Amino acid sequence: MTQPATSKSSQTPVTANTTASPATRDRLATDDGQITVAENVVQKIAGKACREIAGVHAMGTGGTRAFGAFRERIPGSSGPNVAQGVGVEVGETEAAIDLDIVVEYGSSIAELGRSIQRNVKQSVERMTGLHVVEVNIAVDDVYLPTDGEQDAAPSRVS
Repeated sequence: MTQPATSKSSQTPVTANTTASPATRDRLATDDGQITVAENVVQKIAGKACREIAGVHAMGTGGTRAFGAFRERIPGSSGPNVAQGVGVEVGETEAAIDLDIVVEYGSSIAELGRSIQRNVKQSVERMTGLHVVEVNIAVDDVYLPTDGEQDAAPSRVS
């Protein structure tokens, strides 16, 4: 077998700095031990924070929303799943969050997305001490109210 020729030039390998900042480390590790946060905790906080923003009609993809609606009708169920539509990756000191949402018709998706990102990031960081590295939002649908659900606004024509 032949080996490819290698360049003799000196190149410094690029490495990413993956160490946590001292402030984050101090919040999650103490002299008494280490604090860990489970993924489902971050999911619930992110789901609740996302739903707080006006313009978010529902969360989850079509299949998960249908399953959730079915599950809610079962007697004795715990109601809507707060973590529906929320995916997270949690490390020792950082978290990444993915959200699937349905927006209400008329909402500015760009402004709504920025508001959601800001609120979710602040809520998760404040409550868990984790550094949120990204909040990704996928808009899966637009909610269009039916005639019976619209506000009783007066008609513009008579």
